[in-house]
Amino acid sequence: MKRIAFSLVLAVLVIAGYSVPASMTPASAVHAQWSDPQQEIPAYHPEAPAKGQTLPPILSGNQLTGAFFREKWQVEVYREAAQIPGVLYQLPCYCRCDRALGHTSLHSCFEGNHGAICSTCAAEEAYAYKMTKLGRTPQQIREGIERREYETIDLDALGRS
Repeated sequence: MKRIAFSLVLAVLVIAGYSVPASMTPASAVHAQWSDPQQEIPAYHPEAPAKGQTLPPILSGNQLTGAFFREKWQVEVYREAAQIPGVLYQLPCYCRCDRALGHTSLHSCFEGNHGAICSTCAAEEAYAYKMTKLGRTPQQIREGIERREYETIDLDALGRS
């Protein structure tokens, strides 16, 4: 009985977390209106980090081992992410982790192990890295992500060099 009650309470809390109005979210996060989930843009920062602003670190080194980092692509997306933190800060993440985990941009996914276990985050990062190397601006990359161009990324091909 306790297990059922706990499950019900947990379910209510999860549902409540998805129903928080945008007006109650941090001002630093940009949230679309709650009208059409297919048209919403997840949270991101429209500008680069302020001069002197220190972003939370992206996992690196020995942190890229263990159960969450068994595939080469999992390590590779973190290595790439560490090279473009300011770009990732300006990009949304379409796995909707802004709602479920409180992430404020794609950068947040790589501050912990979420980027290693979510293929959407990983593909968006690999796309952002590739486009950055091609000279695209964060705004152009964001527009490509909104068009779902990241879905062309083959994660299994990463780290095979």
